[in-house]
Amino acid sequence: MAKKTRYSNSNIKVLQAGYNYGDTTETFTTTYKVEKAKMEVGEYRSIMGNQAVTLGLIAASQKSGLPLFLGSYPITPASDILHDLAKYKNFGVKTFQAEDEIAAITSAIGAAYGGSHWCNYINVGPGIALKAEAMGLAVMLEIPLIVINIQRGGPSTGLPTKTEQSDLLQAYYGRNGECPMPIVSASTPGDCFSAIYEAARISVQHMTPVIFLSDGYIANGAEPWRFPKSADLPAIEVKFKTSLDEGEEQLHAL
Repeated sequence: MAKKTRYSNSNIKVLQAGYNYGDTTETFTTTYKVEKAKMEVGEYRSIMGNQAVTLGLIAASQKSGLPLFLGSYPITPASDILHDLAKYKNFGVKTFQAEDEIAAITSAIGAAYGGSHWCNYINVGPGIALKAEAMGLAVMLEIPLIVINIQRGGPSTGLPTKTEQSDLLQAYYGRNGECPMPIVSASTPGDCFSAIYEAARISVQHMTPVIFLSDGYIANGAEPWRFPKSADLPAIEVKFKTSLDEGEEQLHAL
């Protein structure tokens, strides 16, 4: 025990000497003082971007009253969303890990087309390139679908550990013909909650696929995030057709 005390005291003295040297040296003549951050009053937690996306999707599902379905093919740096959402089956969340990217997005389209869910598909730039045809189908079907693109660097399969924000033009124009889709992007890890919630609101209320853009740094970065109150979140109105319009006939299965 005395031996450990000798070592610990030596380390403490070295730290104190280093602190005193930095405090007294005149190597740097300019000093800066970082003021305490001005933050709204409330309860906070540390949150990463992909965690905020998960919570935003669940919040949108609860506010809309529609169960959440996620079709996904794991890929860095988007996989955490699949991992996290799989933990929330108690909120009616259904997650599906497909055999490839095309199967992932078409499973989400099928679930949305059935009318009982609003759906998500997650991937990164290389996966989005494989999904252009299916995204066009979702636009034609006028179904609620969120295409989540956690961007990474490089063309083709790209660089899994290098982040970029290089897929904007792909999001705008990466489909055939007249195929517009709303695009919502996040600016910080905490902002991912609000941005994905807004993407869900637009998707459900206007019956259209929406692209959500984040990136590797935002996905894996963290910041203090204030817990929102459910009453303060915008309403998500869901309307189902309950009767036939004039001239329409009920179709009966053979």
